[in-house]
Amino acid sequence: MRRISIAPMMDWTDRHCRFFHRQLTRDALLYTEMVTANAVIHGDRQRLLGFSADEHPVALQLGGSDPQALAQAAKIGADFGYDEINLNCGCPSDRVQGGNFGACLMATPALVGDCIAAMKAAVDIPVTVKCRIGIDDQDPEQALDALADSVVAAGTDAIIVHARKAWLQGLSPKENREIPPLDYGRVFRLKARFPHLPISVNGGIATLGQARALLEPRDGVTLDGVMIGRAAYQNPAILAGVDEDSDAVAPEILDAAFEAMIPYAETHLAEGVRLSSITRHLLGLYQGVPGARAFRRHLSENAVKPGAGLDVLRDAMALVVARRGTAAIAA
Repeated sequence: MRRISIAPMMDWTDRHCRFFHRQLTRDALLYTEMVTANAVIHGDRQRLLGFSADEHPVALQLGGSDPQALAQAAKIGADFGYDEINLNCGCPSDRVQGGNFGACLMATPALVGDCIAAMKAAVDIPVTVKCRIGIDDQDPEQALDALADSVVAAGTDAIIVHARKAWLQGLSPKENREIPPLDYGRVFRLKARFPHLPISVNGGIATLGQARALLEPRDGVTLDGVMIGRAAYQNPAILAGVDEDSDAVAPEILDAAFEAMIPYAETHLAEGVRLSSITRHLLGLYQGVPGARAFRRHLSENAVKPGAGLDVLRDAMALVVARRGTAAIAA
């Protein structure tokens, strides 16, 4: 298990985002957006699953609750070259509630075990679970243990725990990002029960310093990894500190990542991709750097224009280079 991973995020961690993130870190494990098993089986697989070899290591996150469909989708994902298949048992959105998967699966641990067993039988790569500590009125001590017991018996290779309950009734997904409080201690207690199973923690981690703190032993228990979500997307400079385990990032590292996106964009523009589909993931790169606001504004206003091309990228970067100093950037 990688010590640092980047969370699967709907509408965010698409292939363009992942390629960009990979320019900033070689070590972090990247995850796709959640893709439903039925979409994989019946949909446009190249559009849904296609990715650049440069993204490795990269995991495919699946959504669903039918063991046979998940097994089939897992096999398709493995054949596409993904390094891991992950089952979503944590998303609280209306979409997953309507389909009875995502966080809803916390209520049916035996079914989740069946899903993991079927997926494990279908592929030779790791199969993992991303879950919550519970949903709605569940007792997190009982709910998380019940899910973990089931998936461990089924052979899961790791568990990633978002350390906050998912409220399927009474809170919007946005409100659920802050309510109820995070409970990292619950994840450490799970690790104490399964000392030999790789377990990562997710939720509310905004800096590498916080990530390092969560990887420190607590009462003799040490977690195996930390998954960073929105913070890595909104302030990608965090990722540039992962490989060196550093809180300071040289501006040249960010420049190199941005420059790598120019030939990448050129390739995809030739395939008919809109420039804004790529640049929307780059907006936070220079957060806190002189010229960052002008950089964001230039990309936001010009990448959406018909026929927008590589000059938009070059001009945006020039706005930063012209105004910043040489001080390292805090990650």
